Amino acid sequence: MNRFRQWRGRRPFAGGLLLVLGGAEILATMKAPLPVILHIGMQGLAGYLLPVLMIICGLLILFSPGQRLFYSLTGILLSLGSWLTSNLGGFLVGLLLGAVGSCLTFGWLPDQPPRVSRRRRRAQAQAATAAQETGEPVRTSGEPV
Repeated sequence: MNRFRQWRGRRPFAGGLLLVLGGAEILATMKAPLPVILHIGMQGLAGYLLPVLMIICGLLILFSPGQRLFYSLTGILLSLGSWLTSNLGGFLVGLLLGAVGSCLTFGWLPDQPPRVSRRRRRAQAQAATAAQETGEPVRTSGEPV
């Protein structure tokens, strides 16, 4: 489980996953036996093509995070295009999943240090104030002894 967590931490996992889920949801609504389904053009080819491309972009985000900006911009354009071609973007659910996933991917920054939890920050602040009161040097968890 630790290897998966490390792998997931080095890429925009949530954004790629949401983009894949959005494309899958739009594909599922295209197969729905409802009278609401719209088919435009060559038997609705674009209605099937855009969600498949969304899924491919989501998978490429997961497995090739170096090109995440291009894939996220392509993903948002495909998500917005599904509004016209795929039953209002999978009845808005797929469109929203794809748009949020693309935005999360676009905003992901790989060079940031890992976030420190609020509990750890409080403990470090309390240790620093206690050390100042006693006159001891302040140590953080990353410094050698």
